[in-house]
Amino acid sequence: MRVPLSWLREYVDLPATETGRDVQARLVSAGLEVERVEQLGADLKGPLVVGQVLTIEELEGFKKPIRFCTVDVGTANGTGEPQEIVCGARNFAVGDKVVVVLPGAVLPGNFAIAARKTYGKTSHGMICSGDELGMGDDGSGGIIVLPPEHEVGTDAIELLELVDEVLDIAVTPDRGYALSMRGVARETATAYGLPLRDPALLDVPGPNAFGPAVRIADPLGCDRFTARTVTGLSPEARSPIWLQRRLQKAGMRPISLAVDITNYVMLELGQPLHAYDRSRIRGTIGVRRAEQGEKLKTLDGAERTLDAEDLVITDDRGPIGLAGVMGGADTEIDDTEGTTTEVVVEAAHFDPISIARTARRHKLASEASKRFERGVDPEAAAAAAQRTVDLLVLLAGGTADAGVTQIVTPSAPHTITIPANHPDKVAGVDYGRETVVRRLQQVGCDVYGQDELIVTVPSWRPDLTDPNDLAEEVIRLEGYENLPSTLPRPPAGLGLTDRQRLHRRVGRALAGAGYVEALNYPFIGTEVLDQFGLEPDDPRRALVKLVNPLSDEEPAMRTTLLPGLLGALRRNDGRGSHDLALFETGLVFRPTGEERKAERLPVDRRPTAEEIARIDAALPRQPRRVAVVLAGAREQTGWWGKGRPANWADAVEAARTVAREAGVELTVRSDRHAPWHPGRCAALYVTVDGEETLVGHAGELHPRVVKALHLPERSCAMEIELDLLERAGGGPLAAPRISTFPVATQDVALVVARDVPAADVEAALREGAGELLESVRLFDVYEGEQLGEGRKSLAYALRFRAADRTLTVDEASAARDAAVVLAGERTGAVL
Repeated sequence: MRVPLSWLREYVDLPATETGRDVQARLVSAGLEVERVEQLGADLKGPLVVGQVLTIEELEGFKKPIRFCTVDVGTANGTGEPQEIVCGARNFAVGDKVVVVLPGAVLPGNFAIAARKTYGKTSHGMICSGDELGMGDDGSGGIIVLPPEHEVGTDAIELLELVDEVLDIAVTPDRGYALSMRGVARETATAYGLPLRDPALLDVPGPNAFGPAVRIADPLGCDRFTARTVTGLSPEARSPIWLQRRLQKAGMRPISLAVDITNYVMLELGQPLHAYDRSRIRGTIGVRRAEQGEKLKTLDGAERTLDAEDLVITDDRGPIGLAGVMGGADTEIDDTEGTTTEVVVEAAHFDPISIARTARRHKLASEASKRFERGVDPEAAAAAAQRTVDLLVLLAGGTADAGVTQIVTPSAPHTITIPANHPDKVAGVDYGRETVVRRLQQVGCDVYGQDELIVTVPSWRPDLTDPNDLAEEVIRLEGYENLPSTLPRPPAGLGLTDRQRLHRRVGRALAGAGYVEALNYPFIGTEVLDQFGLEPDDPRRALVKLVNPLSDEEPAMRTTLLPGLLGALRRNDGRGSHDLALFETGLVFRPTGEERKAERLPVDRRPTAEEIARIDAALPRQPRRVAVVLAGAREQTGWWGKGRPANWADAVEAARTVAREAGVELTVRSDRHAPWHPGRCAALYVTVDGEETLVGHAGELHPRVVKALHLPERSCAMEIELDLLERAGGGPLAAPRISTFPVATQDVALVVARDVPAADVEAALREGAGELLESVRLFDVYEGEQLGEGRKSLAYALRFRAADRTLTVDEASAARDAAVVLAGERTGAVL
């Protein structure tokens, strides 16, 4: 919301010395987000005056049309003689009143004006457009042509209100009232302790039977509708300069008198309005839900297919407007033809949620929808209609019809019961009852009671629904800066949970292994799951959809960490970082299908254990996972030797690094699982509660996935579930037993079929070697003609050690032989 300070002073008698910066500081202290104060005309210097075009000479022989003009500027040039000016614009004629800047002046942008020779003539100044004066777009796209009543030589800086300060306020969703001069003026008056001249306090005639016929078919969607008629409008009437300038300063473009007036009143009172050409309305005006598939051509020229949830304004032909969003082209006021002489003014109150959904459904955000979805004062509709009628009569020479239509769905005012000391408890400050009552009354509340206050919320504050909302109002008006700074005192001895400790250990271990943490948004779309090549029945396709997603392309919560990580990999590779190793730990969201509907918890007390349990039951399963992605070189080439690229084994090793932090041993087996390469994919297993459980996958990504996601060639990834690793860990890590006796090392090379997993051979060696085996490590894999087709050799280093003695060669050899025998029996291995 852009708030001109000159306009704000109409409602609050601010001290003359107060600047925009001063008002900004007061409003920020009161809780409004005033992002900046724009200084209009700060670098503007006259003379800038009204002139009248006397003659126009068309100059020939140039690439574009050029005109040599003489302009009467009165005595502003010091001589009284006509001013000679060269101009390329063509939207003015002899006799028009224009804005002239004379030599010696400085326009916005530090553009100094001086006499200069151009196109064979000497130009003594400029005839100005709105852009050159920093006025913004006025819709004309050319020179400013003033109404004829302004006298030659008048100071145009004052006439056009070019010097002003504009406060740019970022209005949060709960403060819709601040999208109006009335709302900001109320906050300003409260901040300065000054009275407010409320522009909505107007004498409004009561409803009668002579107004426009209106029928409301959906009173829940539209609980108030006011219609007024103004006849006898002058087709030649145009918006006065003061009205145009206020709209421009507020960030809106002047269009036509009737439309400008409705926009002006919307900015003033916060109530969106719409004006219909009365001659184009057929029969009764109605409000109803659209029929599925109905068509409506809106004012932006687009034909829209309506949804059954859309609220529409109708006449006997069908929809003539998208309620609270945008009017229809069929009843548009046409100022180009000058045929509109009778106008029907609509001021209604619509359901905020319905308007918000309609605006998003049709991707049609408007100034009206922005206000309705944040909450508009329903009591202001009649006053806004009256204000619009008054301005149409004043500025367009119209006559207000005596008929007034006002349809109201009865509703009781919202009341809240709150202890008088509740704001004190929330803030930790002793405000006292008198302060609480005074601040609530400044907000607009009616307050009754002593220790227990009964507060009636004003109609323009639909966001005040609970005692804590009222406490917030008291605290912000008393000043957030006055709250004492106190540190919370958590009870001693709680510390981190086992889950949190594992999470931190894993992060430190992966960072120590050369991985960089990348935090990504937890949102995905179905497109990336298609690119992963997931089967239709894959559990990762069961998504938790968001009701109000940030992006239509990612409307669901993630079921895997890989989409976000691979997106980060792609972005970094595209920006020149080709050797990448990234990791992320976080929650994924796996619905079970047994979730129940969530209930709304109270805010005036702590939820009970049963209420918390019911909320938990409404949530999907949210296991914590860790994932890594790799691309490029894993070891760099340098003077120390040749580097190597990252491969599937590095992804598996990352999984082992994570498992070691949980104190568990991974079992690795070959697998086929999207989005990994079917021949380079490892399934990761651990023993949980006595059963072997799949906890994740690692390996090289499928080439089709790499191509679809535009990833570096042979990118690798790993994803594993931390919660299952924690369960498999079995509590705190046990300290290792340290033996002082020497180790005995025995190497064995076993020939097996190519499809035999090395993990099965290793498991057999461990079991066969018995208690003396300290560790077993695969250090070489060989395939060649000597072994024959479909065979491979696996070389293992076995370390033996006894806790109470030095092993003999015979003992170590016997343990090795027993291990080889069992490996041969189980896997067909040959020494």
